[in-house]
Amino acid sequence: MSPAARLRGLKPDWLSDPKVWRTEVLAGLVVALALVPESISFSIIAGVDPALGLFASFTMAVTVAIFGGRRAMISAATGAVALVIAPLNREHGLGYLIAAVILAGVLQVALGALGVAKLMRFIPRSVMVGFVNSLAILVFMAQVPEMTDVPWAVYPLIAAGLALMVFLPRITTVIPAPLVSIVILTLVTVGAAIAVPTVGDKGALPSSLPVPGLPDVPFTLDTLTTIAPYAFAMALVGLMESLMTAKLVDDITDTPSDKTRESIGQGIANIVTGFFGGMGGCAMIGQTMINVKVSGARTRLSTFLAGAFLMVLCIVFGPVVSDIPMAALVAVMVMVSFATFDWHSIAPRTLRRMPAGEMVVMLVTVVCVVVTHNLAVGVVVGSITAMVVFAKRVAHLAEVTAVLDPDGSTVVYRVTGELFFASSNDLVGRFDYAGDPETVVIDLSGAHIWDASSVAALDAIENKYAQRGKTVEITGLNNPSAAMHGRLSGELAVGH
Repeated sequence: MSPAARLRGLKPDWLSDPKVWRTEVLAGLVVALALVPESISFSIIAGVDPALGLFASFTMAVTVAIFGGRRAMISAATGAVALVIAPLNREHGLGYLIAAVILAGVLQVALGALGVAKLMRFIPRSVMVGFVNSLAILVFMAQVPEMTDVPWAVYPLIAAGLALMVFLPRITTVIPAPLVSIVILTLVTVGAAIAVPTVGDKGALPSSLPVPGLPDVPFTLDTLTTIAPYAFAMALVGLMESLMTAKLVDDITDTPSDKTRESIGQGIANIVTGFFGGMGGCAMIGQTMINVKVSGARTRLSTFLAGAFLMVLCIVFGPVVSDIPMAALVAVMVMVSFATFDWHSIAPRTLRRMPAGEMVVMLVTVVCVVVTHNLAVGVVVGSITAMVVFAKRVAHLAEVTAVLDPDGSTVVYRVTGELFFASSNDLVGRFDYAGDPETVVIDLSGAHIWDASSVAALDAIENKYAQRGKTVEITGLNNPSAAMHGRLSGELAVGH
């Protein structure tokens, strides 16, 4: 291969393919427009000036585009992070909030380097489906305030926006339908002087770029102990939401991503955001779905441009952006919520075939997220529920059958299945201690010992037989089970 050919192979798709370049640029513009009201809203939740949310969305998107591990995913100021840090800002002030954002970024980098992303494999599919569905519900619920107690003209505008996004792709996909919808509805409302809520009603847009600086706090141990709990909570919530969103984008695009790099990239982005005075953030499911699913973006360019366009729109075209009717952006987000929801998961045919435990896990995840508005709570509670359902299901797989020798001198108990804390609790009661002969053989060739609870159960069985003057022989242990049994047997008695 010639050097020129090798160089062409190293070029990103958007440099070598004009169609990809156009898609990425337009997708970035649509996302930037959608970020403006969202960022301002999250700033209000956190109790800070709207500019801080916009600055955070700018620095998060641009930094993650460079350091993140999932291409085309959008990171910006989010409601989950705003909810975590709002009490800190309310009780201690903005300086402490900014310091917490920087510390959260440092913690995310450390957790990413330690391999926290590997924990994603322990999140079951039912939790993932619940996560997706609850996100879709939250995105829709966030639009409800924009559709209540508003002028009647808002409703036909939303309907028109939805109609444009449904039918325009059937005619052409050259320009993203959400962008066309936003432009047309803005022209209509401005041209006809229709009085409806606009982006400008959400808050003033910044007129200059953010300037780096240190948080205005005393650099003492007291400050660290004050911000540490909030920073740790923000780090965990941000990583969980970002990694779950990355996994969702992996599935949609059928491409892998580097979750460890994404974890570290999120941390770097929050550190940069903190030093530029932003409120911090993480991956945004709604804007990511606009970018990936609605606009068809697939590269880092769209993520970078979303942040860059956001600042350009605010600083250069602030008056124009302020005139965009909220109805246009509400229509986009409603469309996103419907596109995000996994409708197949609640189809009657799916409900009839899906195990009850799986449906319970999905429902618990959705309810927890919707009630708390905290994705991390839903994922954690859903995963714990899935573990309980799994443990209950597997606990019944341990079977014990007894065979008495013809001469009546020996009984062989054959144990099959997985022995762990849930299944081994019932194991002790499956033996006839009084009625068995002098020699008892427990054959574990069809079983596997997973934990100390199983070893303790076997010890208890041996002790009950020994109290009656009978001997127990345990046979058939596989190598891992034998190693665990040999290491722990006789060491687990209460008070030992």
